[in-house]
Amino acid sequence: MADTDTKTGLDGVIAAAKTQAPGRGLPPVHLWNPAHCGDIDIFIRKDGVWFHEGTPIGREALVRLFSTVLRKDPDGFHLVTPVEKMKIRVEDAPFVATRVDREGAVLKFLTNVGDEVEAGPETGIRVEMDADSGEPRPYLHVRRGLEALITRPVFYELVEMAEERQGPEGPELGIESNGAWFPLGPPGLHVL
Repeated sequence: MADTDTKTGLDGVIAAAKTQAPGRGLPPVHLWNPAHCGDIDIFIRKDGVWFHEGTPIGREALVRLFSTVLRKDPDGFHLVTPVEKMKIRVEDAPFVATRVDREGAVLKFLTNVGDEVEAGPETGIRVEMDADSGEPRPYLHVRRGLEALITRPVFYELVEMAEERQGPEGPELGIESNGAWFPLGPPGLHVL
């Protein structure tokens, strides 16, 4: 296989992601500082479906591969290799949390791209209230500024596990994981 220095564009992204050996973790995209090479026609819809040139990417393995070289910078989301940085579009969060399990005092999430994340001080849960619908929009921090939108069924599971605590602004419904407390909405929202 040719190295990433000889491949550009989508082929370069695939080659860079594949160079990471299984079991060694994610590529160190936070350490790579290549020149910005422009935009690439990849779009991540809010339901977690990835598109290339308007067509859904049907190969889960390819989506997982791309997700490993995704980085969030101040100017947006990019696929990053040691030699290229290409901007992509993301409708909401780049990932979707599709499952949660409680194991003792820890909440373990699974994302649509196969990331396993334990909620805690470094990987927090936050809930925004949608301005239009008033519905909660819960998110899980996955890694280095990348988040997963927590699906409605998973959020309902969190609410079922939640407890009420007195916060500085009144009673709040929330959940604890790895010693960190995460409110699941504004104080008093759950009180009728």
